[in-house]
Amino acid sequence: MSNKPHKAGFVNIIGNPNVGKSTLMNALVGERLSIITSKAQTTRHRIMGIVNGDDYQIVYSDTPGILKPAYSLQKSMMEYVDTAIGDADIILYVTDVVEKGDKNQGYVDRLRSVSCPVLVVINKIDISDQQTVSGLAARWSEAVPHAKIFAVSALERFGLEAVFDRIVELLPEGEPWYDKDFFTDRNLRFFASEIIREKILTNYDKEIPYCTEVVIEEFLESESRYDIRAVINVMRESQKGILIGARGSALKRIGTQARIDMEEFFQRKVFLQLYVKVSPHWRDDKRKLASFGY
Repeated sequence: MSNKPHKAGFVNIIGNPNVGKSTLMNALVGERLSIITSKAQTTRHRIMGIVNGDDYQIVYSDTPGILKPAYSLQKSMMEYVDTAIGDADIILYVTDVVEKGDKNQGYVDRLRSVSCPVLVVINKIDISDQQTVSGLAARWSEAVPHAKIFAVSALERFGLEAVFDRIVELLPEGEPWYDKDFFTDRNLRFFASEIIREKILTNYDKEIPYCTEVVIEEFLESESRYDIRAVINVMRESQKGILIGARGSALKRIGTQARIDMEEFFQRKVFLQLYVKVSPHWRDDKRKLASFGY
């Protein structure tokens, strides 16, 4: 055991959609906790990943991408972001080499006045060049003067060690917030629903992924396997038809892909049953949103 004082704190990851926040958190935590797809609004909840050392505990928090809310679900998503700015010990603001610097400027302005340390992480440098990255670093130093700037590729796991070392350096002294063998605050049901949602995001285009919400209705645990029954809520009858496909072929494909990923994630056999239900206007129904965990 180390003689150093123990450090523990909340490191909250915020930024615009599609800059690689979830990829960054998964790389920093070493577990695949957040859904990663090329679509915007992939992360809907605030998801924590916990990293423990002998004398530190880092509680990372991935948040939805910043957007202007169009319906109640998105308002709820932005509340997670606002809370994350307010309760952070360290903020990781993630940008990348392609996004415009003035996007959602209000949040960048807020970073200038927060009292906690801010690390600006310029992601995806593997698809850029040194001159562009240097120019972006200079621009971000000007935009958020007290922030430390890091250039990384979360996908290639390049430059992350420097970010990690700086986080450990900045952590406040304190006892661990969670048991040292925890790696997330989420339960198995949550990850089962997220794995199914990821398959919907990767298999369907247009509005289908944004009109669906997965609810785990049953999660039974035996010695040899998990028996899971999940309901995919959609907003319209036509979406239900698309999701199920001809003779159930599309739903079967999602179920097979999700089951394979679940078995890898849970390290156990999974028996998965999927159903589709029409829940009109669920994205604007506060009671429904609350029952879905928003």
